[in-house]
Amino acid sequence: MGANLQSQLDAQLRGALVPGRMVGHESPGSGPPTGAPAGGTGDTTTGTGADPGTGKAADPGTGKAADPGTGKATPGTSTGRSAGRIDFVVSRPGQPLHAVAAGAGADGRVAGAQAVRPERQGEARSAALTAAQTRALAAVPKDGRVHSVALPGLGDYRAVWDRENDFVLGFPTTAVDSTVNTLVVVVICVTAAGLVAAGIAGAAIVGVALRPLRRVASTATRVSELPLHSGEVALHERVPAAEADARTEVGQVGAALNRMLDHVHEALSARQESETRVRQFVADASHELRTPLASIRGYAELTRRGREDVGPDTRHSLGRIESEAARMTGLVQDLLLLARLDAGRPLSYESTDLSALVVDAVGDAHAAGQGHCWRLELPQEPVAVHGDAERLQQVLVNLLANARTHTPPGTTVTARVEVRGPDAVVVAIEDTGPGIPSALLPHVFERFARGDASRSRNAGSTGLGLAIVQAVVVAHGGRVEVRSRPGRTVFTVHLPGAPGPGMPGPATPAPTSQAEHRATTQV
Repeated sequence: MGANLQSQLDAQLRGALVPGRMVGHESPGSGPPTGAPAGGTGDTTTGTGADPGTGKAADPGTGKAADPGTGKATPGTSTGRSAGRIDFVVSRPGQPLHAVAAGAGADGRVAGAQAVRPERQGEARSAALTAAQTRALAAVPKDGRVHSVALPGLGDYRAVWDRENDFVLGFPTTAVDSTVNTLVVVVICVTAAGLVAAGIAGAAIVGVALRPLRRVASTATRVSELPLHSGEVALHERVPAAEADARTEVGQVGAALNRMLDHVHEALSARQESETRVRQFVADASHELRTPLASIRGYAELTRRGREDVGPDTRHSLGRIESEAARMTGLVQDLLLLARLDAGRPLSYESTDLSALVVDAVGDAHAAGQGHCWRLELPQEPVAVHGDAERLQQVLVNLLANARTHTPPGTTVTARVEVRGPDAVVVAIEDTGPGIPSALLPHVFERFARGDASRSRNAGSTGLGLAIVQAVVVAHGGRVEVRSRPGRTVFTVHLPGAPGPGMPGPATPAPTSQAEHRATTQV
């Protein structure tokens, strides 16, 4: 677009070079410029004759009027024939405003003029160029081609020499540059508006096209938030039928997701049925084994304490029967408790003084493991929690028994109770033993998990103690975690300190054997 406008300006510039249309040229029809007297410009006298105003003779060499007294030529106010010709060139009708021209006169002096807009009637329509502007314009190559030239104080021009009449004519490029700049701004604005409109339209179209896919993603998100790892799972989420049409790509994705959810639902249902049967079997077997085990223990003890004389081997065998029956009874009771907790049996919630439970549990552990150093760190005030006192007591007993069983004599075991906020209570059991192997640490709360790979019974562990701890704590709405390294192992139990929704209000704590024990104590 800019090149086309420049070509048009060059054509207009060449068309303005009309030979013979200037003052002093011998072509027919030539005449003075509009608003100028015949024979010169509005304020100059041309030719070599006498000055019509003064009667003085003009110097034939310079065009200046001669002084009648001295006979010398006196300077005039014009540049002679060259100035009048240049004025005519730039001010004749059809020339653009601010057109410039320059040429050499008979005396060899170069004069330049610029077309201006007259402010009043009768004023000249041209103004002289400065010497610097005239030199810059006259420096245009005389090859008959249009060239670009920058005139000081006037800007850029396109100029060409008229070799026939020996003058250079230039037109300003201001209008062309303004037009090009305007076109560039218009093109940029239109392009930007088009891109914005296209972006908005594209976003709207893509949004409408992807709306079914978002519904499919929403269904998958809801399924991912379901607790599928345990318990009875009600997997009823499905992609709507409108988004499961197999004739579209999104519909194929929705239909495939529905089929996958059907298979997952069937697999989860089968798993739940299997787990239910296993739990029921464990509960029933544990319940049924309690009576025969109690009978075995009773008869073994009765025989051992009877009046009949028995040999030492028989007495030893009866003692082993009693101990194994006792161990089996504990295992059966643990399995029955886990089965009931897995089945969601409700616990007996009441307000319980946790500090008193910790004191009693540490006292029992001290009696069972006198080779260890037992310490208590309790707050000054009683710490009440809402839970099943019997089960919480079992949690503490199991954690302390675990520390006593798996650490050597001389190990320090610390039971600590802390209140963290109005609804958070923490119980920590810390020991200075050798620590838990790193390979066993992630599985320490699993059932039948033991550090002894030979599964020896010498330590009296069944592998269910920590599993019961986790199950009881989770049933109370808390969590249990363990951190272990050589020289320091900490089991931390987090319990809610305030009653949950639907639970009965706090009751008076039951009296314990050491209810007044509150300070940090070493036993």
